[in-house]
Amino acid sequence: MSPLPLSVLDLSPVPSGGTASDALRSTIDLARVAESAGYHRYWVAEHHLVPGVASSSTPVLVGQIAAATSTIRVGSGAVQMPGTRPLQVAEQFGTVAALYPGRVDVGLGRFDLHKILRAIEAGRAGAPDGNGARPADRVVEGLLVPAPARFAGDLSQFRALAEIMGFRSDQPSPEYGPLVDEVLSYVDGTARRPDGAEMPVLPALGADLQVLVLATSGGDSATTAGERGLALAAGYHVAPHGVLDAVSAYRSAFRPGRIDEPYVIVSADVVVGPDDDTARELAAPYGQWVLDIRAGRGAQAYVTPAEARAREWTDAERAGVADRVSTQIVGSPTTVCEGLDVLARATGADEVIVTTITTDHADRVRSHELLATEWFGRG
Repeated sequence: MSPLPLSVLDLSPVPSGGTASDALRSTIDLARVAESAGYHRYWVAEHHLVPGVASSSTPVLVGQIAAATSTIRVGSGAVQMPGTRPLQVAEQFGTVAALYPGRVDVGLGRFDLHKILRAIEAGRAGAPDGNGARPADRVVEGLLVPAPARFAGDLSQFRALAEIMGFRSDQPSPEYGPLVDEVLSYVDGTARRPDGAEMPVLPALGADLQVLVLATSGGDSATTAGERGLALAAGYHVAPHGVLDAVSAYRSAFRPGRIDEPYVIVSADVVVGPDDDTARELAAPYGQWVLDIRAGRGAQAYVTPAEARAREWTDAERAGVADRVSTQIVGSPTTVCEGLDVLARATGADEVIVTTITTDHADRVRSHELLATEWFGRG
């Protein structure tokens, strides 16, 4: 039996002492490695105003990756709406698809800055919450489904981003479904001007572009993907507590559209080493990475394993990242493949996409090579 397709989600992480240029060049290099190793897709993720992630402009980076490779699918996981307007999404990724037809994906995410601003103003963006009993984790068909994290952090970092993008707390949150419909209308040629006249949008019109939706829960994103007949990417790596709900909601809502049958891509954060001990050492900084994000500092440059081991943690901090640390799949190629098998079975995934961060680029390259050799060698 052939293994499921295996893909890459890259955050273009900036290593300790490195620069954005270093991170972006490493992304291009890793994309070439992934193509040679047999990975199906290579996606990059949108982040803003943080010193540890360089992939802020996904369409620009996707175009560069497409130019540096020849066969692997390339795309976003995700471009965040409504921060990026549907017209921009369609034009930007339509441009790349016009140059590299049959290879471009646009994964549509949702980033509700209106809701975050309202939370800040309501005083729900304060200190870490380490009080009270933590809900129990679950194990479903062998898959760890942890309780949601309770480390609230400081969401005020998003105020600057909201102000730059022109969002206000007194504005209603836009519905997600119509945003997706607008993107699709530009590609399909069904967009109309206010007077009803046709509104062709080049180069989006007729673009050979796969549109997907990313979801971390069973909410609007998952149901929108199902109702529009789009593929779904479910984010176990970022919100492991919601992955089963996202997949269930998607399948329940699915109607044939751009695809005839449901198609689920599930993500996982992995680190692969030649053996379990080496992989655990490479993965040691991950908790610090997650903590900085959740504490409101944003993704920072990735520290070294030695720096990570030297850090002193509070109980509240450990509880605040426990869901992500416990669901990172770390180990030898055999160990990680077994973990991905469990994830795929529990979610009914049609494809697995992995994201890996290590301090040294060479270790990240080796992680992807080791995983691909084991994964595809079992077919």
